[in-house]
Formats: sequence, C-alpha cells, structure tokens
Amino acid sequence: MARALCDYLPQLLCEFPTLDEDFMRDLRKSVDGGFKSFVRSYGDPLDNALEPLQWFLNWLQALFVDAPWIVFLALLTTLVYLASRSLKITLGTALSMGVIGLVGLWEDTMVTLAMVTVCTLISIVIGLPMGILMARSDRMQSSVNPVLDVMQTLPSFVYLIPVVMIFGIGKVPGLIAVVIYAVPPMIRLTNLGIRLVDRDVLEAADAFGSSSFQKLFQVQLPLALPTIMAGINQTIMMALAMVVVASMIGVGGLGKNVLQAITNQFFTIGLLNGFALVVIAIIFDRTSQAYGRRLQKHTERIHG
Repeated sequence: MARALCDYLPQLLCEFPTLDEDFMRDLRKSVDGGFKSFVRSYGDPLDNALEPLQWFLNWLQALFVDAPWIVFLALLTTLVYLASRSLKITLGTALSMGVIGLVGLWEDTMVTLAMVTVCTLISIVIGLPMGILMARSDRMQSSVNPVLDVMQTLPSFVYLIPVVMIFGIGKVPGLIAVVIYAVPPMIRLTNLGIRLVDRDVLEAADAFGSSSFQKLFQVQLPLALPTIMAGINQTIMMALAMVVVASMIGVGGLGKNVLQAITNQFFTIGLLNGFALVVIAIIFDRTSQAYGRRLQKHTERIHG
C-alpha cells in the first residue's frame, strides 16, 4: 500500500533527502584526519600524563592479588560491618567471597575489585567538585547537563573508539572508558543533594554569619551526604556493568572471562564469572545503602 502511494507522490516526499555523497565523504575524511593529527600530536603527552594512574592501578591490583586471601577477606568483612553495622550483610559477604574462592575466581575477582575501586575513586574526585559547582550555579548546571545526557545515553562502544585511538589497548584506556560511563550519577546526585538542602537551614547559617565556605562544608555537604552516598552506589554499579565491555580493550579480571565465554560459547564459565560480578555488586550495593541509611538517621537526629 505504501509503495502504491509513492507512485502518486513526488519522489522527494517518499525518499528522505540525503546530503551529497561526495560532501559526506570529504567531511568524514576531514574529521578523521583531524582526529588522527590530534592523536599524533598529543597522544604521547597524554600517555605520560596518565602514567601515574597506571602505576597506582598496577600497585593496587598487585596488593589485592598478592595479599593472603584470609587477610583480605578479614579486612573486607570488617569494612562491610563498620559501614553497614549488619551481621547479615557481613556474613553474606564472607560466604559469597568464600564461594568465589572455591570456584577458582579469587584472583580475577581481585583484579576486577582493583579496577572498580580506582574507577570509583576517580569518579568521586571528578564528580564531587563538579556537582558542587553545578549546585552553586544554574548556568553551570544548564551547560553540564547536556554533556551528562550524552555520556549516559551514548553507547559505550562508541566512545571506546577515540579512547583506543588515543591510548591504545590496555588498562588505562579501559579505566577511562569506565569512568566516562560511571561518573554522571556522582555528578547529578551531588548536585541534587546540595540543592535539596532546606532553605530554612541555609538562612539560619547565614544568620549566624557563616561564610560561603563554612556553609558548604558544615551545612550543605553533611545534609547532602545520604544523596551523595546514593551517587557513589550508582557509580559503583555502573563501573561493574562497564567492566565487561572494557574487557574488549585490555581490562582483565572477570570481564575478560565473560567475554571469552561469550566468544567460545562456554556457558558454565560465563555463568560463574557472571555470578562473581553479581556478588560484588550486591556486596557494594547493600553496604553503601546501609551506610547511607545510617548517615540519614544520624543527620536527622542532629538537625531534627
């Protein structure tokens, strides 16, 4: 029916007009050539600038992998208990990590934990100041929000291309890709948490003569901490989700095993490594949520 209708309509109304092929080819060549020139000019300086990041990642990964499993497990369960104050979450962490070790995925899990830890720290270092700036300036918020929208909606495979072209294959390119994917929730929820602080509390701080610096660090950030913790939680979850994709460009650990299982159709290997990723995600999620609830109760008790 649609084809028959086109017989009676001008071709322009039936086929969407496109730009000239020669123009599109020249445009693609100029853009690709410009990017390649940028890589040739600035690739090495950018590599050198990020070398400390490579050292830190390698050091943390070696620390996690080489540490006796009993020591690491004891430290992990202690941190989980101090953050959550929940015996159920702590016991679940110990049992889940024990199962991961029994199925032979302990070392790969340590590599993934090191990567997620570094990505989360970088996301916090970038996201917290950016969220504060957005909360203090509507113009900054309107400028940054479209960038965050693009970062969250653009398929991760697309921005792997420029990262690989600039930095090649390796851990640092994978780390950059994970941070790009994981940092937006940290920025958004920091901004949201500060903006949600009650105006009456801010007016009271102004009445006591608080400076802008004091108001930020003694009033706004403490009251926004539960929301900021939710941002950290979401950042960790997105970093774990991106680890599998980043394994395509040299990130090891559980993501590499999942990718190999997909390639070779190894159902059991994929299932076990997926289970390990889910376990890590649940541990981080339950612990950070419990800590966020404790912070919220503490804040309500102080300011209530």
